[in-house]
Amino acid sequence: MAVFLQLLMTPWLIILMKNFARSVPYEITESGKMDGADDFKIFITLILPMLKPALATVGLFLALGYWNEWYNSMLYLGSAVTYKPLQYYLYSIINTAAQLKSSMAGAAITITDLPSNTLKMATAVVATGPIIFLYPFVQRYFITGITIGAVKG
Repeated sequence: MAVFLQLLMTPWLIILMKNFARSVPYEITESGKMDGADDFKIFITLILPMLKPALATVGLFLALGYWNEWYNSMLYLGSAVTYKPLQYYLYSIINTAAQLKSSMAGAAITITDLPSNTLKMATAVVATGPIIFLYPFVQRYFITGITIGAVKG
């Protein structure tokens, strides 16, 4: 729980959502009240669809935060935990390779035979792959956020 609750909502994301919610025109809620809708229906049917770009942005930032999280799992998760984040495993692989390289410096094995930069590049590809696949699904909300204009001047 200590790993997941820390990144649940950051102050930056709260400020981002507050400022985006302030940009929703008051006339939208006013028109919903004139049509006889209660506050919950106004929020669900009128305001929430206009907040989709901000929610997609917050969701993307949270996904990036959880995906890149390895330090807190290193601090809080002990060896008894069987499932750890992938980033923690990648971090431990790189550290193990660095320790192996430093311990073999005096042995008969040449240091150039041990993987170092190739291992780092492979872990970078593994680390960025899923986020690259996530971005196109969220991108359509960014485009609709730019073109939103519900109230005419």
